[in-house]
Amino acid sequence: MKNALLSLVLCCISIVGMAQTDVTKFLGIPVDGNKSDMMRKLKSKGFTQSPYNKGVLTGKFNGMDVDVYIATNNDKVCRIVVCDVNAMDEASIKVRFNVLCEQFKNNSKYYSLSEEDPKLKEDENISYEMTVNKKRYYAFFYQRPDITAADFKEGFKTIVYSKYTKEQLENPSEEISQDVNKMFAMYALEKTIKKPVWFIISENNGKYYITMFYDNEYNRANGEDL
Repeated sequence: MKNALLSLVLCCISIVGMAQTDVTKFLGIPVDGNKSDMMRKLKSKGFTQSPYNKGVLTGKFNGMDVDVYIATNNDKVCRIVVCDVNAMDEASIKVRFNVLCEQFKNNSKYYSLSEEDPKLKEDENISYEMTVNKKRYYAFFYQRPDITAADFKEGFKTIVYSKYTKEQLENPSEEISQDVNKMFAMYALEKTIKKPVWFIISENNGKYYITMFYDNEYNRANGEDL
């Protein structure tokens, strides 16, 4: 019985994307372009320039007062950093961290690759763990891609057809089947981890706050300047 391997594989692509233009978004704005344009777009969302630093914006985000920093690499925006303005005590930061975890988990725009629940337990002594054991408290999520299944299909077909013929894929050997499945898994994983949004608990003088990162992995340094 013929095994139309490629057709079957291409049906399993509901959460993956393919193009470099499908980048992480912050408030619907692509984390891309130059810094001045990004500042202009964020100001249109209600943020204002900080009176203390002209490169920092301040405003409200997800119900909190925040400062927004824009990081660049080779003049391209690669990261939006969102920091709580008001620090809080240990009990309050644990609640804030856990609430954020639940908000991301319940938001259909995001998914997680981790099977572990990042939420903190009630008896977690974060001050001790951060000070003595240098532990970091963070949670990673990924924005779901905006690219259609058809776009992904074309990208994957290009890779597969560069190695195998149409006839080989219509009647694949066990070795080819395993190889194509592996190629698909690697291709899908690569495309789905390019839009990370993560957050950590930061500390300053015994008080705590949340720092969030919206990263465009396509614009981040990958050793090209070495």
